[in-house]
Amino acid sequence: MQTACQAVQHQKGRRQYNKLRNLLKDARHECVMFFNEFQLYSYVPREQGESVEKWQTRCIYYATVWYYNHLAGLMPVVMVTEDAEAIQKYGSETDGVFVVSFKSYLENFWPDLEAVHELYESIVQSRKERECENQEKNGKEYLEHLPLEILEAGIKSGRYILGVINVNKHRSQLEAFVRTQGLTNKKSELEMDILICGTKARNRAIQGDVVAVELLPRNEWKGRVSVLCENESEEKATEETESEPMATGRVVGIIQRNWRDYVVSFPPKEDIQSQGKNTRKILVTPWDYRIPRIRISTQQAESLQDCRIIVRIDSWDSTSLYPNGHFVKVLGRAGDLETELAAILVENSISVSPFSEAQVREMPVNTPENPWKIDAEEQARRVDLRNTHLVFSIDPKGCEDVDDALSVRRLANENLELGVHIADVTHFVKFNSYTDLEARSRATTCYLADRRYDMLPTILSADLCSLLGGADRYAVSVMWELDKTNYEVLKVWFGRTIIKSAYKMFYEAAQGLLDGDLRVMDDITELNRLDEKDKHRILNDLIWAIEKLTEIARHTRAKRALGGALELEGIEVRVQLDEKKNISDLVPKQPLEVHETVAECMILANHWVAKKITENLPHQTLLRRHPSPQQEFFTELIDCAKAKGFNIDTRSNKTLAHSLDMAEDPDDPQVNKLLRSMATQAMSNALYFSTGSCSEDEFYHYGLALEKYTHFTSPIRRYADIVVHRLLMAAIMKDKKLEPKDSLLSNKDLAELCQHINNKNRAAQHVQKQSIELFQCMYFKDKDPSDERCTADGIIYSIRANGVLVFVPRYGVKAPAFLKNKEGLVISAQFDGPCVWKPGSLKRLRDKIISTTANGESVTFSLFDHITVRISEHSSRSHPDSIKLDIVSNQPFNTASAEPTHELSHTSKTDLVRAVIRSAEEAQLAQEHAKTTSIRIEDKEYCQTQGDSLYSLLEEIKELALLDITVG
Repeated sequence: MQTACQAVQHQKGRRQYNKLRNLLKDARHECVMFFNEFQLYSYVPREQGESVEKWQTRCIYYATVWYYNHLAGLMPVVMVTEDAEAIQKYGSETDGVFVVSFKSYLENFWPDLEAVHELYESIVQSRKERECENQEKNGKEYLEHLPLEILEAGIKSGRYILGVINVNKHRSQLEAFVRTQGLTNKKSELEMDILICGTKARNRAIQGDVVAVELLPRNEWKGRVSVLCENESEEKATEETESEPMATGRVVGIIQRNWRDYVVSFPPKEDIQSQGKNTRKILVTPWDYRIPRIRISTQQAESLQDCRIIVRIDSWDSTSLYPNGHFVKVLGRAGDLETELAAILVENSISVSPFSEAQVREMPVNTPENPWKIDAEEQARRVDLRNTHLVFSIDPKGCEDVDDALSVRRLANENLELGVHIADVTHFVKFNSYTDLEARSRATTCYLADRRYDMLPTILSADLCSLLGGADRYAVSVMWELDKTNYEVLKVWFGRTIIKSAYKMFYEAAQGLLDGDLRVMDDITELNRLDEKDKHRILNDLIWAIEKLTEIARHTRAKRALGGALELEGIEVRVQLDEKKNISDLVPKQPLEVHETVAECMILANHWVAKKITENLPHQTLLRRHPSPQQEFFTELIDCAKAKGFNIDTRSNKTLAHSLDMAEDPDDPQVNKLLRSMATQAMSNALYFSTGSCSEDEFYHYGLALEKYTHFTSPIRRYADIVVHRLLMAAIMKDKKLEPKDSLLSNKDLAELCQHINNKNRAAQHVQKQSIELFQCMYFKDKDPSDERCTADGIIYSIRANGVLVFVPRYGVKAPAFLKNKEGLVISAQFDGPCVWKPGSLKRLRDKIISTTANGESVTFSLFDHITVRISEHSSRSHPDSIKLDIVSNQPFNTASAEPTHELSHTSKTDLVRAVIRSAEEAQLAQEHAKTTSIRIEDKEYCQTQGDSLYSLLEEIKELALLDITVG
């Protein structure tokens, strides 16, 4: 009801009003806004001297009576209010219209909903205690926040700075940072984050809040603390451990709260008893280190001692040290896998509720009794590729949601045709349908270490939209005609197609065929169904296609590298489960050339689709941009590279890419991997955006070195791709002078959707990372320290005041290793023996740290040193478990056998690809030089430049890449 919404805005503020409006606009809730003040028979004018609150209550009541009469009295109508005077006045005025309190409504209409009754009681108790506390306590723990109008004026004038607060989870009581990137501020010269020291300066701001900050005088600026710590009790900063001073400030107001559901744990029984006689009020500890303890009211503290529960924050007054909240529900017993995974999902605001009946009813049927078939009318509207193209997919093992398939063939004119075929999800998911609204809300499929939560119902994600081998499927295809010699694009075609993927291959099988290993044939199910004669004939066609795709991918990759494309390094770990779903191993992902081949084809399709839709729909298109990183984020990378004698030039993506290529240690390939991983960490996040909201010079994708880029190739698992598919269909219709079937989003609506998708994508990435960390901890949880699997080779990649940060390649683990323990003893390395703790001191230098014992023994730990570490799991009652590393020896651990034998092969192939890039640069220079020199007759006749062509170089590299590379 219109007046009810306005009452929320008037009494609770714009934030609560906007939340209510968003709930109403969500079609899944099946709500309709009744504009009662514009309806003749429900409108009630305000009387002279009547307060706004009384008038609004009267409006709502008379509109309720009108609605009851509108229904001809066939159904009672309930008006819920906490206004006791209104209940007494209107409660018995009209038969069939009930005016009751919320408590009465629950008791009379929903007596069996116990959880709801408990939640209501928790909220009421929290409000009562907050009122009592405010009356009893006059002293203020924090400064009052400035009014919103003063903050807005201050931000406009440049006195205050707008930003998002980000708390350091390792030092949550001491350090927080306000990130100003991407927000409009008057002081544009301030490009760095602002340091907020201590909880007083943070002034009740919580992780994620949008805040207004006042800078302190320069003589009060401080530096970041560089000491390692394990938990909250170790937060002791000293002058010696601070880095260079940086912009420092204090929070003066909150622009927007970002409160959400929080997973918390109760303190031990003895702590509950020490909190006072009134055990209803308990300080609970959040799962997330960055969130302060929350005071809630409950009588279940003892019975839920070992459980994780969900709470919400209600308020945080200036008179209170802690925020007040209320109990919501129990998640489960702490330490159980399902509870811990549920906690990760809640902490990242990921909903995994089942698809509703309304959404399921929209789905097509595909059963043995009623199999799904290609529709004849739909077939007439599409290009049928089933009998003309060899289409196949290459995906990870166990993949069910196959978004993409590939094809390549030679045309009659000897040119090549490359095809990227993407599942046509929008054929099944209509704009603004229930399924579409749910997919929009989820925004992405969420992948955990041992499971996934789909964006779309299973009938689509794992069946009718999945491009399975041997199945007829609808697709949206991009097909290029490529020059037979240099693979340059001559023509491109976009359209809807019908395909039948001939083979569903795993990456390992495709790589085996590329390497000439025919033993992988057994892993290709479709090949096993053929007789020997057909098998070998078709196998030759498949091998040719994979080789040709790889050649094309090398060419396009080399071309992007000329423009500055970066080859970055991520740490990917696969959790290997046995038949009983127990963790049997942690396996780092092994890079294969075929990974790059498929990725390059997808990048090519995304790039060309981006060009197409921006050409036809320039101001309302969804693209993906990657802003240039802030230069200060490269500081650690530059310093680490200097320790090895490498110079990293970060002025542009091209200079950075070249520097990383040159930073190769022939004796240790892990050095380059770590440097690339650090470069990845320094990058800004890539973001979706609406083209009408940014100038064209902001479209650039820094990492891929492309002027325009979008996501088109994964519509089963990304909602952004569904939007782009609709935009592509609209662009094609525009070429044909036809109106698009689906209405397009305005620039404003598209910009809001992009922000929502960006937030959900970031949350899904965090969920995936945290679930892998959980499984890493569970893998080591019950293992004896003497277990050989708990000892591994580690590489130092960062130096701190009291320890080092170590990367363990075997398990993809990054964690701190302390050189000084809680008792103040330092580590001492014994010759040909284990490390021991002794009295002494530490001296930290730029690229190393020296541990010296009281009797003069010293040991040095330098950047990129290989050391032996023992891995164990560090349990926490309230927070997520973590990995703990103890230094066993300052010598490498079993280096010869630690690295997989096939690593050399991949490294050599990576070198070959880099050689292609260098050759491409030389070829480009040769072409430019040729324009200014005389052209020989034979060169003019055959249009050739002097020197080797890029194509001939690619051919040479291909031959080399297929050779077996063995250790000398």
